[in-house]
Amino acid sequence: MKKSMRKWASILGLAMAAFAPARAAINANYTELDNGLKVILFQDKQSPTVACRLFYVTVSVHENFENNGIAHLLEHMLFKGTKKVGVKDAGKDAEYVKAIDELMAKYRVLPPADTASRVALKRRYDSLIAEERKLLIKYELWEAYEKAGGTGLNAFTSELMTAYFVTLPKNKIDLYLWLESDRMQNAVLREFYSERDVVMEERRMRVDDSPTGRYWESLMSLFYEAHPFRLPTIGYPSNIRNLTREMAEEHYRKYYKPNNAILVLVGDFDPAATLSDVKKYFGGIPRGSEFPPVVVEEPQQPGAKRMVVLKNSAKPRMDILFHTPGFDNPDLYALDIVEGVLSGKSGRLYKKLVKEKKIALNASGGNGLDKYTSNFSVEVDMDGEPQLDKVEQAVWDVLFDLGQKPITERELARAKNQVVARTQRQLLDKEELATELAYWEMRGGWDYINRFPEGVEKVTAQQVQDVCKKYFYKQNSTTGVILPEAPVPGAKAKAAKTAKAVKPPAAATEEGGAG
Repeated sequence: MKKSMRKWASILGLAMAAFAPARAAINANYTELDNGLKVILFQDKQSPTVACRLFYVTVSVHENFENNGIAHLLEHMLFKGTKKVGVKDAGKDAEYVKAIDELMAKYRVLPPADTASRVALKRRYDSLIAEERKLLIKYELWEAYEKAGGTGLNAFTSELMTAYFVTLPKNKIDLYLWLESDRMQNAVLREFYSERDVVMEERRMRVDDSPTGRYWESLMSLFYEAHPFRLPTIGYPSNIRNLTREMAEEHYRKYYKPNNAILVLVGDFDPAATLSDVKKYFGGIPRGSEFPPVVVEEPQQPGAKRMVVLKNSAKPRMDILFHTPGFDNPDLYALDIVEGVLSGKSGRLYKKLVKEKKIALNASGGNGLDKYTSNFSVEVDMDGEPQLDKVEQAVWDVLFDLGQKPITERELARAKNQVVARTQRQLLDKEELATELAYWEMRGGWDYINRFPEGVEKVTAQQVQDVCKKYFYKQNSTTGVILPEAPVPGAKAKAAKTAKAVKPPAAATEEGGAG
């Protein structure tokens, strides 16, 4: 009976591989202008719209403890307008900006005890801001896009790029290129200090008062000892408070330049004509400074790390992180298969922790491939009375088993099909595709959107086993646990117990191998 079942499982696995969905290649047009601007154009006529993305590779990975948060604050500032947009009288506005800079320079050197002088300067500051705002046309950039039929106008900052994006009707590309080339050259960082306060409030809401915000921030700083990925993109509160307009202005003038930017357009347009327009608007902008190379390498952990956080309103959760190499290390392809084997309701983690042992609500794995250095994570959501020791032991059992014997042909085929399906879904979503093209370009080349799935398709079960042995061992792990402060009697005692490390299978404790 068992032999027959294994035979049919093997046949089914081969069938899945044979009838895997065909992967359509994404054929984009790539050009690098003389000033270093990277331009990626992909024609997609599914609808008469264009997903427009401009990415600046100037972010927290290039920051330090003195200017941490500057890239995120600049993301906000670039919606304040330029010398041409958002202002009635640019010359008069420049006078106010200069006067405010001089006033704030005086304010920063005042002793905290000199209350009278600080109050007087604050009143003068309020007066100058009130007068300056009479010259401003608030939200003019937003309204220009909205009146043109733009949707999804927004921006974000990650540890590797800052992105500005909007989707427009196909006959409005010219407007987009004019506004963004103007923003690249002529941004005015007006209302800086009031916007800095906005960012402080954003941090309070999203990080400090969030059930998981400080947990993730602390977990990342524990996981990364040396690499700048340990710095929060939004910045620490003390960093944000000490950022000045002059610091932001210097950063903008040096780095918000074509050689540090990636322009992506995906939609209904003629590539040749559009490239000509891109050159017209951006081609004359001079290059800026090059970022110093990121030379810091994350040192090997001396031992396992762990952290327990008690936070009101938090849902019980466990995360186990492992250091993996930066892109484009060949091991990352096999680790993508591992993600597929572990995740989903048919994945090994869900089957073991949710279905079999009933000690979790959900469990999955993630291959966080990145430039410079990467990570693989295991995430487990638990109920109100988590059995932490059992959960952690079950995770290690699953990871250990992956390093002991090859995955099945069916699991391998299913994981590969998931990668193909992910690529196919991107073709149906212009916005997602535009973002993915930029991220692949930043990592090493836009065409990895095709080359990475091709590499995953070549992965063998033996390679999967090998990477699990190589990276899933105790000394390479960082475990984070977050629990509600006191969901049930004795919860704090349970949390305290998690400081005692759970013992993984014996062979998983040795450096460099899980088997």
